[in-house]
Amino acid sequence: MAEVIMKTITDAKEGVSSKIVTANRTLTVTEVQSSLDKLKGAIMIVYPMKLPSYDPVQAEIDNCEDLSGTQASLEVIEKDKGSLWWAGKELMPEKTLEDYIGKNEKTKIVVKLTKKGSQAPGREQQMTEDQKKQMMAWQYRKQEEMKKLHTADDGDDYYNSSWANPNALKNQFHGIGDVKWGPR
Repeated sequence: MAEVIMKTITDAKEGVSSKIVTANRTLTVTEVQSSLDKLKGAIMIVYPMKLPSYDPVQAEIDNCEDLSGTQASLEVIEKDKGSLWWAGKELMPEKTLEDYIGKNEKTKIVVKLTKKGSQAPGREQQMTEDQKKQMMAWQYRKQEEMKKLHTADDGDDYYNSSWANPNALKNQFHGIGDVKWGPR
């Protein structure tokens, strides 16, 4: 029975996951309601006699959950006490999104919900943690490669070899091939 509930929970989470946004799909109210209905159905299968009324899961199913005195109550924002923010501007309820962003329907915007009267929410990170890690790993590999190139044999050692002396043939003809000019 626990398997039924766990499978339904994972299906419901996937149905309202943030991965939907990356797939360029919109999340509708009917999809959210469908996920909730699946959860209700799984609870009815596992507990055919219903859960007791004081159980938080049953209260959530009946939509009469009392969150007072819990941490979750701080996360709930009533409809008339919330405000939407985009690009550092508070979106007014009497205006449409077209007034703010224009008629370009391909524009992706991220709107944040805060309590009315609060300041603008913080900006989102420019890149994810995975992207940061990939960038740092690439930078480290590049730095190590540059170190190896700097310390490695540049291929210029042949300039000091006797066979690479551009004046060797001339010195040979003049008979001064192995003349040392310094003290012995």
